[in-house]
Amino acid sequence: MEVPKRIYVFLVLIASALILIYAQSVIIPFILAILFWYMIRVFKKILLKIKFVDRLPGWILTTVSSLLLFSFLLLIVNIITNNIQQISETMPVYQANINKITVELNSYFNIDVASLLDNFAKNLEFPALIRSLISALTGLFGNAVTIVLYLIFLLLEENMFPKKIKVIYPDPEKHKKIDEILNKIDKSIINYVALKTVISILTGILSYLALLFIGIDAPFFWAFLIFILNFIPNIGSLAATVFPAIFALLQFGRFTEGFLVLGIVGMIQLVIGNFIEPKVMGNSLNISPLVVILTLTLWGVMWGITGMLLSVPITVILIIIMAEFPSTRPFAILLSQDGQLNTGAENKF
Repeated sequence: MEVPKRIYVFLVLIASALILIYAQSVIIPFILAILFWYMIRVFKKILLKIKFVDRLPGWILTTVSSLLLFSFLLLIVNIITNNIQQISETMPVYQANINKITVELNSYFNIDVASLLDNFAKNLEFPALIRSLISALTGLFGNAVTIVLYLIFLLLEENMFPKKIKVIYPDPEKHKKIDEILNKIDKSIINYVALKTVISILTGILSYLALLFIGIDAPFFWAFLIFILNFIPNIGSLAATVFPAIFALLQFGRFTEGFLVLGIVGMIQLVIGNFIEPKVMGNSLNISPLVVILTLTLWGVMWGITGMLLSVPITVILIIIMAEFPSTRPFAILLSQDGQLNTGAENKF
């Protein structure tokens, strides 16, 4: 009896992986819509703390929250587009600075670094890199309509979901128990999304000020990249520090600014990641570093860069959900860092 059951589980896993790979054009916009839905609910939670606002109908709060979110997103897209255009226009300067850097490296190390980096520079085409970034951005715009449609239906379905749960569990005791579990999961996810977003925004703002002070081109673009990568613990903060540092090296053609970016942005990541975030987030991001690596690889293989960015939020949400059910709680413990599944950030937001 055990063998057929294991085969059944294996077949389900294979089928799920195939669906995730071949239906990613449908699933990715839906996941993004869910994240935006939670962000809208965070905005509603903030608005409800304002005096007299709690008297307004729910649909007005939802509309205002949605408009605030989309206005914020449109502003970010507009600024990023201008920043990418700025980088594209100054691309010849960066190409010329590569030769200058190779000469300095050659003089410092007294080896044939120049020829090695020269060959590397010939194969490294920055305009192609910019085009790929613009292509990725265009792809996101292409999914915008689908994401909005999903989001609209999620908002419409929001009020009907509790009624459906009541019909599914007519027994008052069972309904009360399920309702408590769902509310706990819901609050945990909202707190995770809200607090992680606030921490990432704080990191992005401080990094923006640092990059602006140093004089890096398109500082908002790099700050936004730092904001996005901050959702990936450990690896994300490292990449968010290295990328602008390399760009500073190419922009100025000398090492001083690159080391400044590496030092200042790295210090911001260190302070926030090791002191501020643990106090604010509690155990809501209690995920094993090994699991982070494995999920990054897994989702990266299936969904590319988008999958890598979404991998940790998806995993954290799965841990939060699995922790609330006895049958899946052992899996949540295995995925956690220290086996502690109490959500420390549950009542902080």
